Amino acid sequence: MAHLNELNVKLQGKNVFVHKLYSSVTAFKAKLILFSKHIKDKVFTRFPTLKYLKVSPEKTEKYSKVLCDLHGEFSCCFSDFEKIEKTLELVSFPLSFDYKKALQELQLELIDLHCDSTLKEKYNSEKLNKFYATLSETKFPNVCKVAQKILVLFGSTYVCEQTFSLLNYNKSRYRSQLTDQHLSSVLQISMTRMTLDFDENKSTFDFIRD
Repeated sequence: MAHLNELNVKLQGKNVFVHKLYSSVTAFKAKLILFSKHIKDKVFTRFPTLKYLKVSPEKTEKYSKVLCDLHGEFSCCFSDFEKIEKTLELVSFPLSFDYKKALQELQLELIDLHCDSTLKEKYNSEKLNKFYATLSETKFPNVCKVAQKILVLFGSTYVCEQTFSLLNYNKSRYRSQLTDQHLSSVLQISMTRMTLDFDENKSTFDFIRD
């Protein structure tokens, strides 16, 4: 359960793109296979409690099967992502992705991308979404289009659930006079990162989204 909790934490948070979430799930699936084999072989390195217990062959077989079944459940739940796995890899590592494995309409653009030293520097210094924002849609139209489709995917419902919890917390019986407009402002301030830009008179200020 501790390993599941670790995965759950990795799948939470804001501004996490779907390819990173999927890589965490893929890694966990590989760990399940390893855990299943270890338990079957009575290697309890990752299961400290079992080290001090006498585990019968029947129970090791049972525990191993549980882990295999869990791996099957994960594979079933995330089967749709397997269909776009190559696209996720392309978007997350555009400068190292083998252009020969890409669609024909992307190959020439990827070659230009691989040979551009300026873009290599930007890729290493900028966040992925900002890197794609700097690409010219005239020079890399197809790469930009693929990146847009992947980067706008919602990888989890974490932000929605967090917003709903915040709404319930603010719209309580102790704040029954809170209007919808005020509630909307509270959510906007709480759920977005903003900096205040005060004018010289410090009488008004503008919200600038980060």
